[in-house]
Amino acid sequence: MTLSQKCQYAVRSVLELAKRYGSRPTTVGGIADAQASPSRFLELILRQLRQAGFVASRRGIQGGDLLAAQPNGLSAAQIIRSTDGEPIPVKCVGADESTDCPLHRHCAFMNLWLRARDAVSRVYDETSFRDLVDEERAAAGTHLADYCI
Repeated sequence: MTLSQKCQYAVRSVLELAKRYGSRPTTVGGIADAQASPSRFLELILRQLRQAGFVASRRGIQGGDLLAAQPNGLSAAQIIRSTDGEPIPVKCVGADESTDCPLHRHCAFMNLWLRARDAVSRVYDETSFRDLVDEERAAAGTHLADYCI
């Protein structure tokens, strides 16, 4: 259930746009710098997110990208599925359940794999980008400065 690097850049980009929701558009370079992502690759990812309707674009000097929906109405699962498809633990529980496994019909692990897929999907489905923005802010606030001399 490892997310591709492309998917990780996509969710980080949407997180950055969610943090800036309600303000002016953000450039690809601004997103790339804030999220330590390569801007050339990010351009392609943002184009895909625009086509999927998650990101809006504005042209001009004050142009850039904006989140197309409110952060609390957009789940991590939506971006993950749009980029990587359904997260699955093993091939045989994916949409294309054809497999060359000789134990496929009588697999002792099938229920385990299905429960794992459902549990991960549930976490992604229940996590909004508002939740992620809040978690990042909380994590940033937990850093204690050490003023020892």
